[in-house]
Amino acid sequence: MTTAPLVVGYDGTPGAHAALREATRLASALAAPVVVAFAYGPTPAGGEVADLAAVLRERGRLLTTEAVEALAASGVEATAEVLTDRPGEGLAALAERLGAQMIVVGSYGDRPLRGAILGSTPHRLLHLSERPVLVVRG
Repeated sequence: MTTAPLVVGYDGTPGAHAALREATRLASALAAPVVVAFAYGPTPAGGEVADLAAVLRERGRLLTTEAVEALAASGVEATAEVLTDRPGEGLAALAERLGAQMIVVGSYGDRPLRGAILGSTPHRLLHLSERPVLVVRG
């Protein structure tokens, strides 16, 4: 029987680094694999918008590869996913599809109202996810 994975939202920010550290600690304690995910909202194809999507996809690939290598160096099994979806929706759907134990994301420490207005990923996940969500301060 394999242990259900932890899903970590990772975008390279200080909050994401804090979430990755906590996910590494938890995964080691639980003997669980980690899926490092970078999600970016879909954009209409064509012209400069398509160029932006390609840059975001490549940035996601680079960031998740670095995170997977860091997890592997700590002895944690890890894989990467680059999702073409808004971060909250993408992470919640991925965690559900994988039967994840939880989703781990970082936070900038915004006040709740600001997060609700600006659409913070942790705030969105708390409303979307059927899985537990661990928010780690950056």
